[in-house]
Amino acid sequence: MIATSARLLRLVSLLSSRPTWSNADLARHLDVTDRTVRRDIDRLRELGYGVESVPGPGGGYRFGAGNRMPPLSLDDDEVFAVAMALREAAQGAALGADPAALSALLKLRQILPVRMARRLESLDATVEHTPRCESPRASADVLLLLASVCRASERATLTYRDTHGITTVRCVDPHRLVHTGVHWYFVARDVERSAWRTFRADRVVDVESTGEVVDLSDAPDAAQLVSDTITRTGYPFFARVRLPLSFDDARRLVAPIVATHESEGPDRTIITVGGSDPDQLAGYLLSLRTPLEVLSPDSVREALLARIDTLHRANDAPPPETERQT
Repeated sequence: MIATSARLLRLVSLLSSRPTWSNADLARHLDVTDRTVRRDIDRLRELGYGVESVPGPGGGYRFGAGNRMPPLSLDDDEVFAVAMALREAAQGAALGADPAALSALLKLRQILPVRMARRLESLDATVEHTPRCESPRASADVLLLLASVCRASERATLTYRDTHGITTVRCVDPHRLVHTGVHWYFVARDVERSAWRTFRADRVVDVESTGEVVDLSDAPDAAQLVSDTITRTGYPFFARVRLPLSFDDARRLVAPIVATHESEGPDRTIITVGGSDPDQLAGYLLSLRTPLEVLSPDSVREALLARIDTLHRANDAPPPETERQT
């Protein structure tokens, strides 16, 4: 017979694995008597677990909905996956300097079996990261607040600081959170302007629900709205370019978060892509490594041709005298 503490953990795992269990089935799996099962159930209830009794021959048990979450029972691969996800979050990929992921990772490391701890130690000793983007990150607290009002579809008061540092208070109808891989965006309807807007989550100072449930039947595709907003307003300069690719192939080559796409037929797509200046855009277009036609503006077309001409002249010249001799 297994020890009481181990048996209780096993009992929690069993109750979590399916909707209901009969007393007899639990006794058989735990190799104990029916009376011991009832006593262990009482202990779990004393510890705060919401275990409900199920009527029927011999009686049964189940975890009640919305009660305290039981401990997780994970195999080695699942533990490794959780640890890796926490490690990545602690590095700042999603939440920046927020300490929650690091704290959770350190707690997990303290209770890992020796074999798993050694696997993670090997990872720490051999894996390095390239420099990460130092742009501002949204905190976990803000993301949880935004997610809560989105889930409840409740009108909210949003305190927001824009890119110029100006703080405003707006009444919004929350819709979705969108992560671009760099930033989190909050998509909501600005009630006063009666228009859908995107807000950088790292610039949200506070959000409070009014408790008023709103109708969001006209809500847009949140991810597409964020993509369109970034590509149309996130850069000081834009170019329209025709690619000899289908719409789907063009989206694979140039992600929707980078450009907007317009199909011009089965094998032609026009993209609108932004950049800091004509020369930077010309360099980006060359990096696509595909035939293309710059439709506008002329300054981007000229910058592209100038780069091509420079490359042609540099590679068309005869090699230096020292290279010919060797």
